This record gives sequence, C-alpha cells and structure tokens, in this order.
Amino acid sequence: MNLIIRLLVTAAVAFGLTYIFSGVHFDGFVSALIFAVVLGVLNLIVTPILKILGLPLTIITLGLFSLVINALVILLADKFIDGMTIDGFWWAFIFSIALSLITSLLNGIFTSED
Repeated sequence: MNLIIRLLVTAAVAFGLTYIFSGVHFDGFVSALIFAVVLGVLNLIVTPILKILGLPLTIITLGLFSLVINALVILLADKFIDGMTIDGFWWAFIFSIALSLITSLLNGIFTSED
C-alpha cells in the first residue's frame, strides 16, 4: 500500500511542478503517473550503477555529484516517456531537487512505517 501512495505522491508532485517550472512539461496526469513508475524502476536499476561509477566525483564534490546523477536519471526517464518533455539539463537539475524535497516531505506525512 505504501508503494502505491509513494507513486501517487511522486506523480502528483511531478505534475504540480510543471505549473511552477516552465521547462518541464507533462501531457496529463497519466503521463506523470507513468513517469513515477519509470523513475522508480530507474532508481532501482540505473541509479546504483551510476553512483558506483561516479563515486570518485561524489567524494571530491562532497556529495553534490549525487544531484547531477539524479538529474541524469530524470533526463533518462524523459527519453522513455512520450508524454513528458524536459527542455534541458538545468531544468532537469532544478526539477530533480524540487521533486526530491517535496516528495520526501509528503511521503513522510502520508506513508506509515509499517
């Protein structure tokens, strides 16, 4: 049940952020929901590989390279989804930071620790 709530929260936040950031576009809420699922799969498979490969840069930048990895994963998700468009790396970077912060806050409120 927590997985469904987390996916819905991520989709709602991603769709809501399109009204704030002009460089991120979704065709509708269904596209945002598909984005949440694709992002979850990419975070499960691709992100650990990128974090291992980028470990030296992450250490040198004191962890800030993790933000770049998150933006790259967002851009990769954009390539898989037809109903989503991100205008560039910097929009993906800003979008990933906002998405991470807001979903973390809302997941803490709406999900239980069971």
